[in-house]
Amino acid sequence: MRTLEDLGDVSGLRGLVRVDFNVPLADGEVSDDARIQAALPTINELRDAGTRLLLVSHLGRPKAREAQFSLRPVADYLAGLLGTEVALAPDLDAVPDGDVVMLENIRYEPGETKNDPELSARLGALADFYVNDAFGAAHRAHASTVGVVEHVERSAAGRLLQREVQTLSGILADPGRPLVAIVGGAKVTDKIGVIDAFLKVADTILIGGAMSYPFFASQGHEVGGSLCEAEGVEPAARALAAAGGKLRLPVDHVLGAAFSADTEPIDCDEIDVPEGLMGLDIGPKTAELYAAEIASAGTVFWNGPMGAFELAPFAAGTRAIAEAVAATDAVTVVGGGDSAAALAQFGLDDQITHMSTGGGASLQLLEGKTLPGLEVLS
Repeated sequence: MRTLEDLGDVSGLRGLVRVDFNVPLADGEVSDDARIQAALPTINELRDAGTRLLLVSHLGRPKAREAQFSLRPVADYLAGLLGTEVALAPDLDAVPDGDVVMLENIRYEPGETKNDPELSARLGALADFYVNDAFGAAHRAHASTVGVVEHVERSAAGRLLQREVQTLSGILADPGRPLVAIVGGAKVTDKIGVIDAFLKVADTILIGGAMSYPFFASQGHEVGGSLCEAEGVEPAARALAAAGGKLRLPVDHVLGAAFSADTEPIDCDEIDVPEGLMGLDIGPKTAELYAAEIASAGTVFWNGPMGAFELAPFAAGTRAIAEAVAATDAVTVVGGGDSAAALAQFGLDDQITHMSTGGGASLQLLEGKTLPGLEVLS
């Protein structure tokens, strides 16, 4: 992987920097700047080296040039952080020659997600070199992450992408022991690849969230009205058979009659879920057992909540795990997505060793899959 050192002297040049500023907006303003903050080291290092920057990002999934997906609020927010003007270029044909320029949402360009050669060439023509610092988009073969590299003389990974790859690869290659992986969320099929990877290297894997129920179903338990992905039962059974005792499932859970904050939470010490009820959180015994595993770990990786943490009556399990991860002396790595959102919700996101900015990209990297945006920089 080429890094900024490999670019050589870039003073006086213009760099096209792919960033991941796909951030949440509320009332037209940035409501969570974590991804913007994560890109600042690369931005500042390149500015200090005397380069002019053209920043490229996507925001959401626009079908056309829809105003709600404009990067204008992001450009204004970044200007405040940098203390300098950040001009917003409306399209590739109207890019001003400023010190820091942001291109309007790259997904306004219809060829972006198709890795269109013409769009790639047009992007490359705008700069002297290219830097990809968008780890959250590195698993996508798009024009701004892959195709553009063919049209510049020099290209490299930014500091964020470099740190993400080194940290996540290090978990598999040389983790502090014990290595505890916490895997939650909704679907086994989304995460069976990372579960299989951790079965080879982790000491313990803690399963939570709705993805627990295909595991229970594979053991013959009743799951009631719980979200239970039918396609996940077979891979769950396979993972259990291969686990050799590494894989832990909840021993109790919190049930409800509906997926609603108005539903009364019901503690359940039995694994079988009665008809008419659904599992919405791990129970207190499970939270205590999982917290003890986390406390004794040397390295912790967490991806996926333990339940419906967005509903206040069913947030306790995810909160307990978040607090345990924040409190441990282990190296802690959180794989973005809902886990990062949960830590932020509980005010614990600043107590993590490494918070990944890419949920899908982090899982693919841990699974051993090739990231197209990384491969072209190697």
